Amino acid sequence: MVAQFGSFDYVRETKEPLDWADLITIDLSLYSTPEGRKDLAKTLINAVREKGFFYVKNFNISQARVDRQFHLGKRFYELPLEEKLKYVPEGLDQGKFNGYVPAGRRILDPETGLRDRVEVYNIPKFNGDFSQNHPTVIQENIGEVEEFARALHSEVLDPLLVLLAIALELPEDYFTKLHQYQVKSEDHLRYMKYSKYTEAETALLKSWVPGHTDLGSFTLLFRQPVAGLQIRYHDTDQWKWVQPQDATLTVNACDALQFLTGGYVKSTIHRVTIPPKDQQHVDRLGLLYFSRPHNDVVLATVKESPVLQREGYTENDFEKSGNPVPTMEEWTFAKQKWQRKAGYRESVEDKTATILPGFKEKVYA
Repeated sequence: MVAQFGSFDYVRETKEPLDWADLITIDLSLYSTPEGRKDLAKTLINAVREKGFFYVKNFNISQARVDRQFHLGKRFYELPLEEKLKYVPEGLDQGKFNGYVPAGRRILDPETGLRDRVEVYNIPKFNGDFSQNHPTVIQENIGEVEEFARALHSEVLDPLLVLLAIALELPEDYFTKLHQYQVKSEDHLRYMKYSKYTEAETALLKSWVPGHTDLGSFTLLFRQPVAGLQIRYHDTDQWKWVQPQDATLTVNACDALQFLTGGYVKSTIHRVTIPPKDQQHVDRLGLLYFSRPHNDVVLATVKESPVLQREGYTENDFEKSGNPVPTMEEWTFAKQKWQRKAGYRESVEDKTATILPGFKEKVYA
């Protein structure tokens, strides 16, 4: 039996005049012809090199289906904490992340001990490689969740990966072969909740989630109207707010693509900052999908791309340093272990930790 939810009641958008980022939109309605794909490939490569974030529209997933996923996320976070804690993954401190990750693992203000209020529920691929128990609210709708996750892969990720291959003058299926749904990788659908702070607590904070990059290929973020996401422009280092756009996904390029292209594609620096005053009284519910290459993919710079050869992007950080180049699985769990460290503090020591030999994190503010 399919649960009946109706339309989702989104928070009102801010009325404050924020400094919004000027982002490119990829219109996938143009994808069906060779000429359209060629034009979109140019648009995409400009987006991932200049700003790192872009919008995607006309991706063949209805708003009603998106609304239902927000409903499921909302219902999950309405469960009592003791119920949610039953779904914390074993090995969370070693980088495991499928299931429920409770709030409070990061210390945002060392002086007062104020901790983060970010909760996460991750659902891995439905390809037979992952077994996961879910609370009833998710399990009774699991078929719909699977259909939604698979649609994101086929309707959004595959086209973006084809466009990237075209832009790099590679065979169109070059990157989709590294991101097949049936092959084991650490992709996941995520319901994410940022709970509000009091006015006094807000005064102690610089941000809700400090500047960082994502570790995979592309991250897909569905529109939600509580402003908070900011990106740092690659060329000027300016921070800009990302505006929610109706009927779009907000997408960013991530670490794996930076490694595979020797830095030609730049992993986007972003953060979640304190919302504007007219939205500080509400919680922020997010719906995201994180894509990653197969676990056994070695993150070495692609040698077959004429573009990368011409432009001189032939080595990534690991290759330049002479250190072993990790597989995607090794990179995923090394970075996740750092990100999920219990008691992580906003200190230079934690922010600049060596993730693997040859790659040290940076302070992004």
